[in-house]
Amino acid sequence: MDESDVIEVGGVIATPSREHRRGWRRLAWFLVVPCAAWALFQLAGLRFGVLGVVVSTATPYAAAGALVAVLIAALARARAAAVVGLLAVAGLLFQVTPRAVATEQPAAGGPTLRVLTINIMMGEADSDVLLDLVRRLRPDVVSVQELEPWAVIALSRKGLPDILPYTHLLPRRGGAGGGLYSRFPLTALPEFAPRRGHEMPYARLLIPGAPPVDIAAVHPVNPVKQGTRTWRAGLASMPASGGDAIRIMAGDFNATLDHPEFRQVLARGYRDAAEVIGAGLTPTWPANWRTPPMITIDHVLADPRVQVLSVAAHTIPGTDHRAVFAELRLPATLS
Repeated sequence: MDESDVIEVGGVIATPSREHRRGWRRLAWFLVVPCAAWALFQLAGLRFGVLGVVVSTATPYAAAGALVAVLIAALARARAAAVVGLLAVAGLLFQVTPRAVATEQPAAGGPTLRVLTINIMMGEADSDVLLDLVRRLRPDVVSVQELEPWAVIALSRKGLPDILPYTHLLPRRGGAGGGLYSRFPLTALPEFAPRRGHEMPYARLLIPGAPPVDIAAVHPVNPVKQGTRTWRAGLASMPASGGDAIRIMAGDFNATLDHPEFRQVLARGYRDAAEVIGAGLTPTWPANWRTPPMITIDHVLADPRVQVLSVAAHTIPGTDHRAVFAELRLPATLS
């Protein structure tokens, strides 16, 4: 090989520029700071206006976003941002993770009470599918929200009162009505809902082998459409648990476990049935959209003396809410 055969190979070994690294670090902080603020506000239980109420519903997704932010901070070698991101992840997971973990319950020795709650979207829910669901699940009581006067007639024609003959119905136009259909005799109790809010029928069930059961068809107003003040008043109006009866609140709360107002309802002596069995992240709204349900605003809240056996969500055509079905075992006596 002579000199004419020698091929010279040249080049420069490139390393990321400082400006490039700074860009990734800025992105890391851009993602980490909102997640950290989110975690701080949620843990502090601060109240928000309409925008804050809406944004709070996405807290479970914010926890996933915080994990992504930490990964980007790590790749950018932004140690401070990674630490802040990890703290945000810890704070958000501290609030969200318990919903996916079953908790200890009392071993109740009384009869089983099956509760079904459904927002029928001003009567537009497919009544045939709803009646089929009732026949299949055999609920002892059905809590109905957005019960229009004409919907009462439609459900009667389909035979719902033949299955659940005892009722406490407060139908109203504009989605403000509500009702209870029961297999057991019931007695209407004084209403607790604010005058400017939706109807929330409240009644006492007499069930053989169990203490009296007070149950309400819950439906505070939509905080976006009717305002947060009326929404908060509806949540705050709910009676506390305990005393001489087992109390159950079932319905469309227009609130998730991420709202401090809803957690204050729980603090009055209730447990979210889905959260108790580790199904608290099951979304119930919006149903029947092009996108799948994303948030959990339909709940069955039970007295802590009640044992939760199962909770499941069911989709019914015609309504933007999924029905929630809970099997509860009641205590034989009150202690």
